Amino acid sequence: MKDLKILVIEDDEDLAQSLKLFLDDLGNVTLSNDGFDGQMLGEDGIYDLVVLDLMLPEISGFEILKKWRTTDKLDMPVLILTAKDTLSDKVHGFQLGADDYLTKPFHREELLLRVKALLRRSGRIGDENQLVVGNFTANLKNRTVTLSDTELDLNGKEYDLLIYFLQNPETIITKEQIFDRLWGFDSDTALSVIEVYMSNLRKKIKQASDIQPIKTIRNVGYILETEA
Repeated sequence: MKDLKILVIEDDEDLAQSLKLFLDDLGNVTLSNDGFDGQMLGEDGIYDLVVLDLMLPEISGFEILKKWRTTDKLDMPVLILTAKDTLSDKVHGFQLGADDYLTKPFHREELLLRVKALLRRSGRIGDENQLVVGNFTANLKNRTVTLSDTELDLNGKEYDLLIYFLQNPETIITKEQIFDRLWGFDSDTALSVIEVYMSNLRKKIKQASDIQPIKTIRNVGYILETEA
């Protein structure tokens, strides 16, 4: 499931590294040991799930979550992972928009079960690592996608691009989000590369079906319409 992107915001560097090891089989894990940096990373809107500590220097996890949830576009699942174990803290976390709340110390197995449950609930993964959206069926384990029973011949980035749309159907995705998701913030690649891959992906979809579900939103980005 390396197509998923997980953000971990935890100021304890040893614990953060352990969390990365725990979650590495589920997706590409980005670590942030700073609250402000983690908040900015989350605001980019490219992550499928966030593991968020509450007691961070300078800004609390509660404040970060509140800022994210005031933006309709930031609907990624958030799992609070903290030593704050009072009922009032848990209630406050859920009121601000947390999707789950796990207290430290925790068992690795429970963390993984909760993360997988959130990914399934949000549609990021399905049973047996399958993602079914409209007429598309993606197998995240062997990195294949079929459209109306026809397997698409996709190269690496074309596959990654389509999976990103399938994980965010009916959602406008900007070129900047695609670039950060597929190439990374620090890549020297030009933003125009997205148009090349988008054109190739659309041609291969058109060859397999009469529909063209990926639409361009002029001067904004793209959207996968599941009812196309």
